[in-house]
Amino acid sequence: MTKKICYCYNYTDDDIKKDVRENEGVSRVLEQILEKKKMGTCRCDQFHPEGR
Repeated sequence: MTKKICYCYNYTDDDIKKDVRENEGVSRVLEQILEKKKMGTCRCDQFHPEGR
């Protein structure tokens, strides 16, 4: 079963697994999330079920 990891950008655990396979064992998803947060596009307080 796929689990949502990031509610703002809709990343799932399957996305991270695929990213690791495609990037020689390293996931770039966290880097992408952090970059987007710096740009102010994160809406975790609105999209995450626990408001975080």
